[in-house]
Amino acid sequence: MSVWFITGASRGLGLEIAKAALARGHRVVAAVRDPDAMPALDGDHLTVRLDVTDEHQARDAVRAALDRYDRIDVLVNNAGYGLFGAVEEISDAEARALFDTNVFGLLNVTRAVLPAFRAQRSGRVVNIGSIVGLAAGPATGVYGASKYALEGITEALNAELAPLGGHATVVEPGSFRTGFLGSTSMRRAAASVPEYGETAGKVIPVLAARDGLQPGDPAKAAAAVLELVASPAPPVRLPLGEDCVTLLESKLARVSEELEAWRETSLSTAVD
Repeated sequence: MSVWFITGASRGLGLEIAKAALARGHRVVAAVRDPDAMPALDGDHLTVRLDVTDEHQARDAVRAALDRYDRIDVLVNNAGYGLFGAVEEISDAEARALFDTNVFGLLNVTRAVLPAFRAQRSGRVVNIGSIVGLAAGPATGVYGASKYALEGITEALNAELAPLGGHATVVEPGSFRTGFLGSTSMRRAAASVPEYGETAGKVIPVLAARDGLQPGDPAKAAAAVLELVASPAPPVRLPLGEDCVTLLESKLARVSEELEAWRETSLSTAVD
């Protein structure tokens, strides 16, 4: 059975993945900011303290996992939070704090785990992205940017790990009932610009009102992640949910249309 190292494992999709992995007989390292808040789990598991923004703590957590199980087979980078507001409304401090967790925190943990993958000549990285990492709209620009970053990181990492027996996938969930739109994971920009009331200002209350009413089942999302990891030929991207698949298809069509409309301009820039 495999050893799974899961960040943000105390709630939401991270907790569901931990439960699903344990139910299949895998071993789980649940990496959480507050071990006292970790729900009870059935199965062989280890809970470690981890603030992903602390590089030293990331290395310590990975070392504890290796001391206990002697290997890590699957890294699930799930820790993160949402920040909503118009691009102008989000302050420098708010944006940097978001990226510290969602992007640089992910990199901290990934760098700590990859030496074990290289030594084993195997390993799977699962980065939890988002539907807004495919197409951002009003109020989701900066949060979406943090998830867009995971798209590029995962693409490159997958190519780098392939010769070493590893693989990386970015999972792109749509709307799931994980509590993500609740007060713990959903943060709003402190500033408010009235002129954005008809765009970002309308989106945020709609999102908050959908908490607990989303169409996606997080237990089924966790099952999809286990299926992904078990596959001998996993994808680089895995959209989850009908809303995400529909949005992705729409974006691909729109990008194709724009490419054709501007093809002559795009190809007109070669040196004569």
